[in-house]
Amino acid sequence: MDLLSTLRTTGAARDFTDEPVPDAVVHQVLDDARYAPSGGNRQPWKVAVVKDRALRSRLAELMQTVSDEYAARVKLGVTPFNSVDDVTPAEVVRRVNPLLDRIPDLPVMLVVAADLSRIALMDGRLERPALSGGASIYPFCWSILLAARERGLGGVLTTFIARAEPLAAPELDLPPGHALAATIFLGVPERQATKLTRRPVEAFTTVDRFGGDPFTA
Repeated sequence: MDLLSTLRTTGAARDFTDEPVPDAVVHQVLDDARYAPSGGNRQPWKVAVVKDRALRSRLAELMQTVSDEYAARVKLGVTPFNSVDDVTPAEVVRRVNPLLDRIPDLPVMLVVAADLSRIALMDGRLERPALSGGASIYPFCWSILLAARERGLGGVLTTFIARAEPLAAPELDLPPGHALAATIFLGVPERQATKLTRRPVEAFTTVDRFGGDPFTA
């Protein structure tokens, strides 16, 4: 695929066929993704290719709890876990999450961790949750999805595991000073996207200041 087509058609794929993905292909995907940019080119990522079904099931259960909390917040009309006006639901019930239910059988499960000692947290001392550190880890995650798309695969990135880190870390032998950043699931998609719907440039770009006029061509 050409670059622009890949950028415009790499959406979240959550439904996969039963076709296995060879380890050699996963290695190729990671081999391409490692060229992602990071602060100081420190490449602060670690990846666990999770194959053990029992471990997958345990991680799925931990993420299911987070998914249930997420769904309860959506039902209340708020963006779940946002740092501005999040609310705590009075009731959280278990809700079916087809992706999490299928985790033991999905073709590829990757857990991505970040070495915090190798990330310059520029906004770490501001009076709000830190955000900038993600710039050194999520381009790598996105590059995994792009490299997978190039090979006819689909994938989806979730961050549920980050909220479950206190319980998930021991299961994964997470080293000290590291943070769980994401899980990425890959496989042959049941349906490959050919067109995505996104907001136009004018909806999120302004001139000079964020309160300025919309930027148009």
